[in-house]
Amino acid sequence: MLWRLYCLFRIGRADPKAMNDTNENSTPESLPDDTHVDLQAEFRNSNIQEVLDKLDHDLIGLKPVKTRIHETAALLLVDRVRKQMSLSSMAPTLHMCFSGNPGTGKTTVALRMAEILHRLGYVREGHVVSVTRDDLVGQYIGHTAPKTKEIIKKAMGGVLFIDEAYYLYRPENERDYGQESIEILLQIMENNRDDLVVILAGYKNKMDLFFHSNPGMRSRIAHHIDFPDYHTDELFAIAKLMLAEQSYRFSKDGEKAFGDYINKRIQMEHFANARSIRNALDRARLRQANRLFASASKKLTKLDLMTIEAEDILLSRVFKEDRLDSDAETTSSNSS
Repeated sequence: MLWRLYCLFRIGRADPKAMNDTNENSTPESLPDDTHVDLQAEFRNSNIQEVLDKLDHDLIGLKPVKTRIHETAALLLVDRVRKQMSLSSMAPTLHMCFSGNPGTGKTTVALRMAEILHRLGYVREGHVVSVTRDDLVGQYIGHTAPKTKEIIKKAMGGVLFIDEAYYLYRPENERDYGQESIEILLQIMENNRDDLVVILAGYKNKMDLFFHSNPGMRSRIAHHIDFPDYHTDELFAIAKLMLAEQSYRFSKDGEKAFGDYINKRIQMEHFANARSIRNALDRARLRQANRLFASASKKLTKLDLMTIEAEDILLSRVFKEDRLDSDAETTSSNSS
């Protein structure tokens, strides 16, 4: 989306005459203040438009999030050009916080953000290492430091994505070793910010409490991005996209049934946005397979194999008993 970048800046075209008048041995410091730079060319050469397009394709809705990512990409692009003009000498603070409910696309955005950082030269490799508390914090004295340092080593040159980061801090447990991991992270985030970007993620209210209890961490986070819940029409569009990616489709009655399912499910506990939609579709596919197997005496068409019918949706306990299809869903917000 070029317009987003272009409208943020007044872009000058390179002046061939000015370039010719500049001595070949001139340093950036000696360039006159009115030297022009073609920001459009810099944008094209960075190939970040491809990443922004993938972000739009991968995620439905989330307009505020996409706007922030576009703005951040623009900021980084301008900062890179400023470095070429010797107007920037320090690496910018790029550590981030993604706050929102489960299934709102935080991990996907982290992957795309890593690609942008890599293409603009802010990280060497652009990979993402995704972890939780269990990957960083040990269970006995002397165990936490090596665990945390090993994860950091793997993430160097890319992005360290810490999901449910607030679980690192458990003040109610005097024998908890999470604070040791936090202290190591703080040191690395400050001293190695030119080679590692840390993204903390989790529920907004819990992340706010985490930052209140850890002001040192808050001061190192430059970008806070809130991920809103999806609306029902967006969830339905996500469902159709997920099915299409697996060569499935809803019948007309199936579409209506799944719309009704979303309206009921979104009101129930442990709803996890796109994650809940994906799991509901997995169960619908399971019911479809059993329905087709039961009718194996007749010949099936390709369309039969592709189509999710209303009965594949309406057999859910969400309709029959006003409860979730799996008891496991009540034990974790990561399932739905």
